[in-house]
Amino acid sequence: MAGITTSICNTFLRELLNGEHDLNSHTIKMALIKASPSGTYNDETANYSDVTGNSDEASGTNYSAGGQQLDSVTISSISDTNSGNRAFVDIDNEVFSNVTCSADGCIIYNASTTPANKAIAVFNFGSTISATAGDLTVTMPGPGTFGDAAVIRIANS
Repeated sequence: MAGITTSICNTFLRELLNGEHDLNSHTIKMALIKASPSGTYNDETANYSDVTGNSDEASGTNYSAGGQQLDSVTISSISDTNSGNRAFVDIDNEVFSNVTCSADGCIIYNASTTPANKAIAVFNFGSTISATAGDLTVTMPGPGTFGDAAVIRIANS
């Protein structure tokens, strides 16, 4: 069944431990997935090309294929006696300025990897978001008090 399930991509987890992703220095991008995509996007999504191969990237006025580089990716850590040690990645909300397009979700991917464009995560917005000659804002979850709600988190208790 076609659709988007919010997930960290399995390939990203392996590649992260192999040292293939440097979230501080690599170009991390977000591309929008169009409304009612034909493909299935979940933890098995491996590359941005999975989206383009199904012709599922959003399109419209002032939206560029490939999406755009994320404005802010911040790596933090916390040590708490109640929740344990945790490292996490906080991604700021992303604004696609002056666009006309609609999207049901997005893919976050690393444009600096070899081969290029390895998937990090996919997100379902819960409903279609759109803009008409305006700003389309993708609201990312905040990290939470202890990093427990962050998009990417590694923890031990």
